[in-house]
Amino acid sequence: MSESIQSAQESPHVGSAREVFGEFLRLGLTSFGGPVAHLGYFRDRFVQRRRWFDDEAYADLIALCQFLPGPASSQVGMAIGLHRAGIRGLIAAWVGFTLPSAIVLTVLALGLASFGDAVSEGLLAGLKAAAVAVVAGAVMGMAKTLAPDAKRATIAVVAMILVLLIPSPVIQIIAIAIGGFLGAVWVRGGRTGKSQSDTETLERPETTIRGLSVPVTRRTGVISLVLCGILLIGLPIAVAGSGDPTLRLIDVFYRSGALVFGGGHVVLPLLEAETVRTGLVGHDAFLAGYGAAQAVPGPLFTFAAFLGASTTSGPTGILGAAIALTAIFLPAALLTIGVLPFWESLRQRVLVRRVLVGVSAAVVGLLAAALYDPVFVQGVTSPMSLAIAAAVFLAQTEWKIPAWAAVIAAGALGLLLL
Repeated sequence: MSESIQSAQESPHVGSAREVFGEFLRLGLTSFGGPVAHLGYFRDRFVQRRRWFDDEAYADLIALCQFLPGPASSQVGMAIGLHRAGIRGLIAAWVGFTLPSAIVLTVLALGLASFGDAVSEGLLAGLKAAAVAVVAGAVMGMAKTLAPDAKRATIAVVAMILVLLIPSPVIQIIAIAIGGFLGAVWVRGGRTGKSQSDTETLERPETTIRGLSVPVTRRTGVISLVLCGILLIGLPIAVAGSGDPTLRLIDVFYRSGALVFGGGHVVLPLLEAETVRTGLVGHDAFLAGYGAAQAVPGPLFTFAAFLGASTTSGPTGILGAAIALTAIFLPAALLTIGVLPFWESLRQRVLVRRVLVGVSAAVVGLLAAALYDPVFVQGVTSPMSLAIAAAVFLAQTEWKIPAWAAVIAAGALGLLLL
């Protein structure tokens, strides 16, 4: 292990909120392709380039966030910010990653409907092709570390097959659970690709095998979880008792963020039921905003900003966008702060580490399945788009071109050639 990684592990949260904000703002401006692509961008930035933690820690974060409700990629980003600079870092990561697309969608909702039509289909096709390369690189890199032998590779492939054959957010959780079980009873091996005994791998200090630490006490975690539950139960009661339109808007988007598993497109049916069917947002506006959300970088949950700015009653415009955006991401932040302190303690136990061996392999399988559908299916639609994806993959893996530069170049090529 290199000195830079060891140093980061000995003093894991030594960064500032400003540093975290800058990193995630860059990603918020360039991370096209949806949640799975975001995980690829995060790995490239924070594991490969910045070396804030290692692949094992990153896989654990992904697995944990798959179990939690809310936008998985945004929760991973929040956890990275929390690791680096505490709760201020979490907020900075969320703001930096979310703000660019939220601003665009809010402006669109305020009347610039022609913006969506002005986005070239070729540009979008190039950006989607770049996402294929980013995710492919992440899958290959994580597979070398987390599924380097026959047993763990088998777990990864089983998880991939399950997710591809049964496309459901629930099956993702089941695949991770199966991977954890197999890790405990079948693999019982190392956390890295090296040949090591169980004792050597599982009993050495945490700081020598992980690069992730969370500067949050258990007391703070409990308070966060209790607050999350109080808001989930208390907001509908408060709305029923007062009829306040602001509380109603907060309740609609808070429940949408707290009750959906899988994130991304999975939240759309719930948002449609809570906004369109209740008359809060018009059907045409909903569809227009959803289409625009596909054309901007960052998390799809920023669609909430568009809906909040488009409401027909209660807070609307910029205020409505701010309320809706904050409310839909708030459960994810509270759950991240609440769960990670206990997760850090649990995963130091030998049995839990054995489970994580299998879980990490299963995560590779989940990402491999997503690499095919939706990333490859939507990103490679012609020989030219495949050529762009291959060029970006080469630029990143061999020439070490930064992901943001490769994405911009892919967009320009798509604009010219697709």
